[in-house]
Amino acid sequence: MVKAMDGAMSDLMAEIGARAKAAAAELAFAPSMAKVRALEVAAHRLWERRAELIAANVKDQAVGAAKGLNPPMMDRLRLDEGRVKGIVEGLRAVAAQDDPVGSVIAEWDMPTGLHIQRVRTPLGVIGVIYESRPNVTADAGALCLKSGNAVILRGGSESFHSSTTIHACMVEGLRAAGLPEAAIQLIPTRDREMVSAMLRATEWIDVIVPRGGKGLVGLVQKEARVPVFAHLEGICHVYADGAADLEKARRVVLNAKTRRTGICGSAECLLIDRAFHDRHGAVLVEDLVKAGVEVRTEGDLLKVPGTVQAAPDDFGREFLDMIIAAKIVDGVDEAIAHIRRYGSQHTEAILTEDDAAAARFFERLDSAILLRNASTQFADGGEFGMGAEIGIATGKLHARGPVGAEQLTSFKYLVTGDGTIRA
Repeated sequence: MVKAMDGAMSDLMAEIGARAKAAAAELAFAPSMAKVRALEVAAHRLWERRAELIAANVKDQAVGAAKGLNPPMMDRLRLDEGRVKGIVEGLRAVAAQDDPVGSVIAEWDMPTGLHIQRVRTPLGVIGVIYESRPNVTADAGALCLKSGNAVILRGGSESFHSSTTIHACMVEGLRAAGLPEAAIQLIPTRDREMVSAMLRATEWIDVIVPRGGKGLVGLVQKEARVPVFAHLEGICHVYADGAADLEKARRVVLNAKTRRTGICGSAECLLIDRAFHDRHGAVLVEDLVKAGVEVRTEGDLLKVPGTVQAAPDDFGREFLDMIIAAKIVDGVDEAIAHIRRYGSQHTEAILTEDDAAAARFFERLDSAILLRNASTQFADGGEFGMGAEIGIATGKLHARGPVGAEQLTSFKYLVTGDGTIRA
């Protein structure tokens, strides 16, 4: 029976994959204005159907609650009119971006008479596997379309109703623009075997993008035969340097932790320079405690009422909740050493007015995103001017940081001669 089910999922994957491959071949040379129209119509229809989408999301929230999802996951799942508006604005922002396909990255002439251009070209078919967040259905669909790629979406079972409604609007956009409807496909089943089927689909899928927690990403990296854009945990650090401006630091630290705790850009560890602590005391920790954050710490910071003794594994942990680890360090070098040991190379911030300290922090850390005097909550493609992002890549190959339309392209060489032969 299990083998029969596996076979059924493999057959379904082959059917979806073949359609995606055919669609990708057309999208590679689709007119820019057709892609723009598809996204604009999808945005319009999504806003028109917002009440239907929110009603579908209520069903999904019931499923999520029944599954026992934790509060951060439930927050990621929830849609209201404001969040739907954000999805619509994201679609329109992607539509308004320059089309990366065919753009010339570099060109040069050779003494042999050859003229060479390096131009952007789509990757092909992208598989996106994600948990909870129904907005990924729109973000991933839009970015893949803009970059000339077909996409196969496998959302979390708890977001199935919301994702189905969003996907229907995306298909309406494709239809209105005369583009292949198979350009954006949503896996039509909650069966978890389809995740494995996608990870094995080397014949149909060119790259997999996982968007979810440590368990999902670990599964994908362990089992995938298809190349993967790595998106590891968001163990984001904020370091308050001795030369930090007090009011800037207070404002940034609170925002970095509390604005939305369930996103990968939420700060999970606060490092305080001893010089800052000597000058200003534990005010940053006090602010967090007053805001309702559980601060897990050690040493002098434990003197702050309401703090909790940190366990060894609290450093290097993604809480995705109103919890943060905190400790005092002796200067920027100790902060860098701590981040190198415990970080996930996602996003780190330094708060300082000292240019040399900021330069050292930027130079000696290799996280995908490094910020100065700004909240880690800005680790988001929309905030980088990309309209949306398909994830924050923490790997070293191909794409790093927010993965937008441009990062979903590769390149090819166009070489022109004039009867040119090689000696």
